[in-house]
Parts: sequence; structure tokens; C-alpha cells
Amino acid sequence: MSATAGNLSLDKINDDWQPVDIATLLFIVQGDEVLLIRKKRGLGAGKINGPGGKLDPGETPEQCIIREVQEELLITTLDPVPRGEVKFQFTDGYSVHVYVFTATQFEGTPGETEEATPLWFNKLDIPYREMWADDVIWLPKVLAGQTVKGRFIFHKDTMLSHEVHFSD
Repeated sequence: MSATAGNLSLDKINDDWQPVDIATLLFIVQGDEVLLIRKKRGLGAGKINGPGGKLDPGETPEQCIIREVQEELLITTLDPVPRGEVKFQFTDGYSVHVYVFTATQFEGTPGETEEATPLWFNKLDIPYREMWADDVIWLPKVLAGQTVKGRFIFHKDTMLSHEVHFSD
């Protein structure tokens, strides 16, 4: 799909595209359940998503996701597995390149923090209506073990266009 959103085009989200931020997302899976959060602040406050956040200078995506999960849920992820990348361009000029991970093991007990409330859901009952509009497109396949590469254009909370590819 090569859609245009105002003067934004998916074609502009290419290898030369420079995001404002680089971030991470993690989805912890245990059996048929996935650990998500309700964000309390920042981009997407009030929405349900995976824990994660912006990379600090000099940090790798793997280091970032371990730190962010510790900060948001008070647990330590033991086995983050890279599951792809999703790139977001917003019509207001903000952009973010997100590295997606899954994991199955962690130490500690998920706890509520100033940033997030932990929520367990059956993979078949994930509340996509309370999440970003793109999640329903790619998250089920990532939870099934596939890898995602995606580009999305948003106006505020509304997804205007997208292109997504999966691999095993």
C-alpha cells in the first residue's frame, strides 16, 4: 500500500528516514497469556500496550527493554527475543522507530508503578480497542512467533496508512 496522508507518504519512511526517538516494546508470553500494561503517562497514556520506552544514549535495544521493564513493572526480563521493527510517523512531525521483543521468562512479580499498571490477558482476549490502531494488525502474528517490519502514519490516535510484512 502506498498511501498518502496529507503531505506524508509511507515512501518517506525508508532507510534514510530519521526518527525523533528510538524505542522498544516487549510482550511477555506465558502459556496462553500475555503481560501488557495500561500506560499512565507519556505517548499513549491511558492506552493498553506492552511495556517499553525510549533508548538512552549508548544503550542497545536489548539493554533498553530490560531497563524499561524494570522501571515500569518492577521485574527483570531474562530472555528478550527480537521480533521486528515498527516505524511510526505522526502528522505533527513526531516520529519513532520501535524495536519489538517477546519474552517468556522474568524474575520478580509484576507491580504497578507511576508509569504503568500490569495486566494479564489471554492472547485471544487482548483488548485491541483500548490499544493503538496498528496493534491488531501485527501483534497477533508476533505473539505467534513471526517477525514484523512495519511502517505507519498516524494523525493523533488515528492510523491513516500502513504497510506491514511478516516473516517466520
